[in-house]
Amino acid sequence: MFDVESWLPLAVVVLTFFSIFLLSLPSTYGAESRFTSARAKTELRVQIAVLGDIGRSPRIQYHALSIAKHGGMVDLVGYTGRVFSFPKVSTIIAHGPKDSAVHPDIQSCERIKVHSLPISPKFLRTDNRLMFLILAPAKVLLQTFGLYYALGYRTAPAKWLLVQNPPTIPTLLVAQFICFIRNTRLIIDWHNFGYSILALKLGPTHPLVRFSRLFEQVFSARASAHFVVSNAMARQLKNIWHVKGLVIPLHDRPFPQFQPINDSQRRKFLAQCPETAAFAGNIVSGKMRLLVSSTSWTPDEDFSLLLDALISYSELASTTHPSLPDILAIITGKGPHKDAFLWRINLLEKEAKLGKVQIRTAWLSSENYAMLLASADLGVSLHTSSSGVDLPMKVVDMLGAGLPVVGWDKFEAWPELVHEGVNGRGFRSIAGLSDVLVDLFGSDTSELQSLRHGATLEGRRRWDDEWDPVAGKLLELVE
Repeated sequence: MFDVESWLPLAVVVLTFFSIFLLSLPSTYGAESRFTSARAKTELRVQIAVLGDIGRSPRIQYHALSIAKHGGMVDLVGYTGRVFSFPKVSTIIAHGPKDSAVHPDIQSCERIKVHSLPISPKFLRTDNRLMFLILAPAKVLLQTFGLYYALGYRTAPAKWLLVQNPPTIPTLLVAQFICFIRNTRLIIDWHNFGYSILALKLGPTHPLVRFSRLFEQVFSARASAHFVVSNAMARQLKNIWHVKGLVIPLHDRPFPQFQPINDSQRRKFLAQCPETAAFAGNIVSGKMRLLVSSTSWTPDEDFSLLLDALISYSELASTTHPSLPDILAIITGKGPHKDAFLWRINLLEKEAKLGKVQIRTAWLSSENYAMLLASADLGVSLHTSSSGVDLPMKVVDMLGAGLPVVGWDKFEAWPELVHEGVNGRGFRSIAGLSDVLVDLFGSDTSELQSLRHGATLEGRRRWDDEWDPVAGKLLELVE
């Protein structure tokens, strides 16, 4: 016979914990209290989250600035480089160290609050494949709690949550749960497919990669809307993934600091920039060409290809093509594979294989980076696209500065950004890149000038021109 009295204490305990759980859930959007101001009730509030460094996420920062520009309030969640302590919550952190500082306009904007996520301990961050598999669960648990706490308790309820994908795990799971609990609508801003990036490290057939793809499909399927960086990505989400929400192409466009400059500005910058000062005279006279590339030093960019092409160019310039100018190649950015690249450069210089080429690496402020692009003769993209449907932001910035681009073109989305012979050139091998450099830097500069004209025309369409009629309209900030 069922003894009610014996089970009563357990029932009380269970109900107590359940009540505490319900009471501790995050507040819900639309359930304003009598203490909520009239302004807060009418203003659009948007949460923006990236499980990455905010300072290295220009598109996410541009979203925040555009929303604030049109009168919305933004809670921007991500890594800033600061150590976040849960016992002493610092809700707003607008500054990180030099290598991850957020955009200065965000730091000074009263409508944007930056909330720093806790940084994973150093022992959880590794490039070793075996250690990655062992440590990944602990890292994901820390990320899950940090992101949930930030979106659920450190920020006010919002009408919209916009998350960057990738990283996919645990971002999409946390985002879906937060949206369910807080009555918030989810927008996924697709930069790429997370599983395809993981496949670079583990291989496409690895069980974890297959799980990641399934995870990505399941937890993205019911988002309210999807912003994608290419038409090719939109087709894949609609026709292969069959997502339920709106799928809207929102191409990356350059921000205002990326602009062409005049000859006087170029001479002044080249003379002042530490990486170019010693070569400024030769660059201005045309005896040396300035080539620029930007990278995060990740597996989807093989810089050995550029090095080998520069070796080939140097050999041709020293033998059969003596009229070719020298090259100063400046590579900007930070990342895990940079040291190996520098070691190889040092070795090649000792072996005298770069006689006609000077290579420098740099980490520049956003202002100086924009000036470097505008001062260069040619930009190089080695982005190979893990999915085939993403597009490199660095090329967008180059075109915004009026800089023609040569890049790896063996993926579906490339022609959406660079039009062959109009604003850039493509290549698919070391020899192909070397041939392009010889063609463009030879005695006949008409093609290079034509490509620069095409790049300038392409770069005239700006972020606001793209964002306002797409995202602005969806968020009801623009009519």
